[in-house]
Amino acid sequence: MSLSPQELKKVMSSGLLSFPITDFDAQGNFNAQSYAGRLEWLAPYGASALFAAGGTGEFFSLTAPEYSQVIKVAVESCRGKVPLLAGTGGPTRQAIALAQEAERLGADGLLLLPHYLTEASQDGLIEHVAAVCASVKIGVIVYNRANCRLSANSLAILAERCPNLIGFKDGIGDIELMVQIYRKLGDRFSYLGGLPTAEVYAGAYKALGTPVYSSAVFNFVPKLAMDFYHATAAGNTAETDRMLDEFFLPYLEIRNRKAGYAVSIVKAGARLVGHSGGPVRAPLTDLTAEEDAMLLALIKKQGAQ
Repeated sequence: MSLSPQELKKVMSSGLLSFPITDFDAQGNFNAQSYAGRLEWLAPYGASALFAAGGTGEFFSLTAPEYSQVIKVAVESCRGKVPLLAGTGGPTRQAIALAQEAERLGADGLLLLPHYLTEASQDGLIEHVAAVCASVKIGVIVYNRANCRLSANSLAILAERCPNLIGFKDGIGDIELMVQIYRKLGDRFSYLGGLPTAEVYAGAYKALGTPVYSSAVFNFVPKLAMDFYHATAAGNTAETDRMLDEFFLPYLEIRNRKAGYAVSIVKAGARLVGHSGGPVRAPLTDLTAEEDAMLLALIKKQGAQ
């Protein structure tokens, strides 16, 4: 049985979250067996929840039948081990259809990704989020990024209209907006840091009242990701500074070489540690051989995971 929205909110209020990559074979087709093995490998490391078909999971490239397969495998693999949330998004009716499919398959909650492409007013964004929330009974977390940028006032309206809207994930990094939202809504939501390579921002977000974040590098250096989270939670800045200098800042230098590498570098990392998820799908591109070598050198310095 899926978690209730309030049970999910409690889960989302502490711990480290992660977004597993989606496994493809050499031809770019979904690889269910490899994906199940990935989730079974990651589950024991201690993430509070995993998100299937999120941004790092290339949600934007999946067909509707593939989406169903991904969520089905994820739910079956994570049941009884770790809560499982599913990504949904795109145009409102598509987002609703995928949300209802994820609920049918047994997901504990949803991450509502942006509607893509078209700009929209705050009134339009409110109606979009409210329609998706109303279509399901499970908990929903809204992802503020790209064309979905909700104001504090809009979130307050949604908080009244949508009891199952239990979380807010920030992928923008607007400190003023985050302060406004947190001061206005307090503990009505669980708050998640969602900027790419969230570890770099973890200390600042913790100070803003957002101690929970999602780690992409958990996909290939899960021990390091958990160590960084625990050091951040304990306020051990000497340790977090060391990990930033030795791993995360050099990692960013590789990631920032090309647009889209925030996903590509994670898939490369998984492959380099022996848990390949196949290539990324177009329009993303894989790392070059030179960049692979740079990343592998960084990974090796972190020791056994």
